[in-house]
Order: sequence, then C-alpha cells, then structure tokens
Amino acid sequence: MRNIILFILVLFFGIGSGCIQDSNSDLTKLPVKFNYPSLGENVFVFDPEMDMKEIQIVLDTIFARQSARRSEFTTNRYALLFKPGKYELDVKVGYYMQILGLGESPEDVVITGAVRSNSRGNSVLVNFWRGVENLTIVPAVDTTVTWGVSQAAPMRRVYIKGNMNLFDKGYASGGFLADSKIEGRVASGPQQQWFSRNTQWGEWIGGNWNMMFVGVPDAPEEDWPAKPYTTINKTPVIREKPYLTINKKGFNVNMPELKLNSSGPGWVDNTDNKTVLQLKKFYIVRPDNDNSESINAALRKGKNLLFTPGIYSLSEALKVTRKGTVIIGLGMPSLEPLNGNSVMDISDVDGVTISGILLDAGLKRSEALMEVGEPGSPDSHAADPTFLFDVFVRIGGPHEGSVKSAIVINSKNVIVDHIWLWRADHGNGVGWEKNWCANGLVVNGDDVLIYGLFNEHNQEYQTVWNGNGGRVYFYQSEMPYDPPTADAWKHDGINGYASYKVADHVKTHEAWGVGIYNVFYQAPVIVDNAIETPAALEDKIHHKIIFWLNGNSDSEVRSIINGKGGPVNQSVRKATLK
Repeated sequence: MRNIILFILVLFFGIGSGCIQDSNSDLTKLPVKFNYPSLGENVFVFDPEMDMKEIQIVLDTIFARQSARRSEFTTNRYALLFKPGKYELDVKVGYYMQILGLGESPEDVVITGAVRSNSRGNSVLVNFWRGVENLTIVPAVDTTVTWGVSQAAPMRRVYIKGNMNLFDKGYASGGFLADSKIEGRVASGPQQQWFSRNTQWGEWIGGNWNMMFVGVPDAPEEDWPAKPYTTINKTPVIREKPYLTINKKGFNVNMPELKLNSSGPGWVDNTDNKTVLQLKKFYIVRPDNDNSESINAALRKGKNLLFTPGIYSLSEALKVTRKGTVIIGLGMPSLEPLNGNSVMDISDVDGVTISGILLDAGLKRSEALMEVGEPGSPDSHAADPTFLFDVFVRIGGPHEGSVKSAIVINSKNVIVDHIWLWRADHGNGVGWEKNWCANGLVVNGDDVLIYGLFNEHNQEYQTVWNGNGGRVYFYQSEMPYDPPTADAWKHDGINGYASYKVADHVKTHEAWGVGIYNVFYQAPVIVDNAIETPAALEDKIHHKIIFWLNGNSDSEVRSIINGKGGPVNQSVRKATLK
C-alpha cells in the first residue's frame, strides 16, 4: 500500500507541468513487475494475482486525473494492460486511457464489475480519445456496460456478457464498434450516429440519424429513411487491427491476416488467422529519448515502431519506405510537426500498417500531416493493402496549428478502418484565422476503401475524392461552425463548400450512410450542396441525410446532392434521400 500512496503523491504533485516527458520514474514503483523490455513510464501491466484493491486505487487515481474538464487537452497518456486471468474491478475510462487485454482471445482476460465511459455533465458530446480492446466484460451491477462516447473512442475485440448502452446522459455524437460480441441488447439511445463492423449481439434497439452496420449478422433491417439503418451483410475486405499479447517470453504483436466477405467477429469461432511478431522486431519509441533522427534511423534499419505514451515533436517527417512496416501507438501518443513538415510519409509499397496514433497540426503550416504514397503512385496493392487503424487528426484544440490537407492518400488500395479528422471547434488556438485547414482528407489513389470516416469543420471541402473505385462505409461530417461572413465561404460563384466532393473526372465511386450536419454560429451562411458528385454517380451515394443542428437563423443548406433533396434550415431541420 505504501507504493500506491507514493504513486498518488507523484501523480498529482510531482510531475511539474503535467507533460508525460516530465513523469517521475517513481511511477514504476507500483506493484507491477516488468520482466520484459520497458514500454514507457505510463504503461501499467496488471496481473490477476495482484491485490485487486491496489489495482483499483491505481485505476481510480489515473481516471481522476484524466476525467477532469481540463483533461480534454492534457499531455498525459496512459496504457493499462491486463495479463490473462480474472479481475474484479471498476475500470472507469477517461481521456487518453487505453485499456488492453493481453490474451490471444478476448475471453482470456475477464473483468467482472465494469469497464465504462460515463458523462462529465449533461452529455458525452466531447468524450473523445479513449479506447478498450481485447477483453471480456461481465457487468456486475445492472448487467449493462455503459460506453458513453462520441468520436475517436474505439471499442474493438471486446466480449460483453450482458447488455450495452452507447450513451450515458444527454446526447452522444457518433462512435465505432468492431470485431466484438455482446450477448444481450445494444441500446443506442440518444446516440445521433454510430458505425458497427464485424460484430454480433442479441438485439439492437434505437436509432436517430445515421446508424450503419457492415458484416453484422444481427443488424436491424433496412427501411431508409423511415428507419435510420444502413446494413451491408458482408465486410468486403478487412484485416483486423493488430493487438498485443504476452507469454513467458514477453510481448508479441499479433497481425491478423486479410479476410474477404466476412461477417461477425472472427475470434468467436477461431477463423481469424494471424502472423505473430516478436517485440524484438520493434523499436520502442520513447518521448524522453527519441526524435525524428533516431526514429528514422530505426526505420532505415528495418525496424517496426511501437510508440509508447507521450507527445512527440518531430522536426522532419518519419519516412516509411519498407513494405510491411508496422507502426503501433500505445496509449494514444500524439505526433506533431515542428517546422511545417509532415509527420509521416509512407512510400508506395505493400502492406504498411499504422494504428492508434494522434496527429496534431503544428504552429507552422504544413502541406499535409500524413501522406500515403507519392503523387501519381502507379502500383496496385490489392493483394497486400496498406491499413490505417484508429488514426485521429487535430487541427487546433491542444494548441494553435494549421495544415492545408490533413491526410493525403496517393497510393492505390489503401484501407482505412476508423479515422477522425477534426479541425477544432473548441479548445486552444481556435479561430477562422488560427487553426486553418482546407481539407481533412484528399484521396488521389484508386480503389481506396474506408470504414468509418469522420471528418469535421475544415474550411473548404471536408473530403475531396479524386481517385476511381473509392468506397466509403459511413460518413459523419459537420461543416465549419465559424465562417465569419457568407462571402468568406464562397468559391467560383458557388455558395459554401460541399462536405463530400467527388471530382468531376471520377468514373466510379460509391458510399453508404452519408450524414452531414451544420451549425453556423456567426454569419448567415448559405450552402448550395452538401454533396457534389458527377451526375452519373448521384445514385451511388446511398442513404444520405443532412441536418440543421443550430446557429444563425438565416443560414441554410439548399440541397443534399447536386441541387436535389433538402433544404435544411431553422424551420426544416432534417432532409433525407435514398
């Protein structure tokens, strides 16, 4: 117990500015034994043989720090790992807390009690940047797991032996669930929109604006727009997110293999094949030790990367040139540019995997924060695509920052599984001239596929699609809140910018479950189209909804797509098209 008291004192009083880089090494004096390479000061590994009361104190102490209102943009990051076995705990999940089981199956780590995300007040609209993966939850109080979240809060590879609520108090604004099993009922309640993939449950209840299910055998039946459901029976192609395991020799990274036309979680019937990478194949990146030079040196040596929790300021881009490179973030690390550079440039090669990282725009404007492939990349990667899992971008929020286009995809056959591109509407460094970003996403490569595209508040087109053969399963987008005048948001004689723009030259493109929302707080803004596509592709954008949320009473979005559908304004708040 003495170590626990010391931990609390250090956590609250001994870390100075609160930056993870300043964390005191006394944090490692917790009753946790590291008989393997260090994964960073703010990674805690729990064993079922430990005293549950001591574990609970550690969890509660971290949560208390990460759940306060000021914690939304804290620099502290935590990864809490559980070795296989049974636990009796109440795991409250706050900002930048990643909860991970270390078993081969989610059933190897069983937490009886709760693993939950609750509201901080009247809603969970800003419950961002947290996650739970690879464990079983047995709810012990009311048979229900409360997962009240909005964006950037993935739940993956989780088995819930009970019911699940996707809300707590008040409204919630979208979330992501994949590769999971819920024995009982999933209730969406006031969730405005939600994306689920390769998951099974006993029953789904509720739905407001836009609920999408891909590869979910028990999904609600479509009846759009009478019911807000979009259901795709099979997931066309996916490789599940990498996950950590542990054995007597230490940590491994399991890399699930590509699967086609799948339904439900593969781990339930052991149909998921995987490749196992030993941790020695990874360079362990630490915020107190590494910079662009040392990380690029490790990449040149053929190492994969595991970023430990923290903030990484990079003077030049990380250069990913080797096919099959794996880059994993543990505890939601943040990477930011110092000199107007990009954070990561990925060559046009096969099978790169990027998972679990935040990209924060820097004070000096960058052209892009991440670029996948060089312009004009010619090669097909259909047999071994590059994957982006749980990549989250912020322009403003933690601090002022600007970028022209947050992520640019030039390579073909890239697959994205959950992404949130957010020009901040609140926080630090926020304003029309402060956190500038034209486009959240620009896709130039052919045959790019995205599951769960969240893209919000950028100052021109949110999404620009220039490649052929693109597919998007679920789109959530809010237009910018803060155009200062109607004229400031016009171009080429057109009022406003469409959120979803498919270029005039594109011949093939398809999207399902496309939700676009607007709040214009300052000027009375007029937007001609929420979606713009070539005329021949209008019917390939399925289940479209636009919604007037709030703001200036004279604002209006005049049509859903190419002058058709709508409008929405203060009097008519919702419009849909099939």
